[in-house]
Amino acid sequence: MLKLNGIFPPLPTSFHKNEKLACGKMQDNIRKLSQYDLAGFLVLGSNGELVNLSENERQKVYSLARDVVAKDKILLIGTGGQTTRETISNNTVAAISGADAVLVLNPFYYKGLMSKKALVEHYWAVADVSKVPVIIYNMPASTGLDMDAETIVRISAHQNIIGVKDSGGNIVKMGDIRRMAEPEFQILAGSGGFLLPALSVGAVGGILALANIAPNQCLSIYNDFFKGDIEKARKMQLDMIPVNTAITSRWGIPALKRAMDYLGYYGGSARKPIQALSPETEKELIKIIDKHL
Repeated sequence: MLKLNGIFPPLPTSFHKNEKLACGKMQDNIRKLSQYDLAGFLVLGSNGELVNLSENERQKVYSLARDVVAKDKILLIGTGGQTTRETISNNTVAAISGADAVLVLNPFYYKGLMSKKALVEHYWAVADVSKVPVIIYNMPASTGLDMDAETIVRISAHQNIIGVKDSGGNIVKMGDIRRMAEPEFQILAGSGGFLLPALSVGAVGGILALANIAPNQCLSIYNDFFKGDIEKARKMQLDMIPVNTAITSRWGIPALKRAMDYLGYYGGSARKPIQALSPETEKELIKIIDKHL
């Protein structure tokens, strides 16, 4: 089974000012982040603006990432669509493009119809034909649908479904998943704000927006936890909370991209209708970065 232990940055998709893909810039970001001992990279997760890209653009991002992600690093590709048919198609292209595993966000447009039965059947149908392992993606802030522990554990019974990225931040639920799922099923924290608590209930790592701008700090929390230096890990975790909040729940993708620009990576803008930060917000963001990074 593919081991997901470690830290993965969910890379933002790079655009030029005219909103066309900036493939070289995104590859440069991967090269710069590759100097750190990261487990791998995720492209086209929520921070990658999957829903804002055309099918052709998604394929370009798959390929550009595989071209520069080292073979000893794991390449995760986000593929979740609104239908089972679309998700299967995305998975097929991702596998051909060199994905080591796919991260599948649940369908959510018809959330009132997404019963446990519908979700289990969707993920199992996707996993049945996927040429690479499947990771469940629970992201209630974007989907408005928070899969409960029982549903995730039921989905996890499929042999080709190897883990879950949970971005909801409910540590009790993560603990329940760990308690009820098979030992080999892997849990990944979906945000740097609760990496340490997630590790404490059995997560094996995290897919963290924070790792795009603070890879060393995220790795320190992870490594110190497994070394048994909980106090050191706790101090770093607490120090990272304001930065993580700024680039996730508070100001989102525009803040992450601006922080990357400020720290020597390429951020650029998000695609409209996502708005750039106001000058006042940008100043506040920079103050937070200067204080904590």
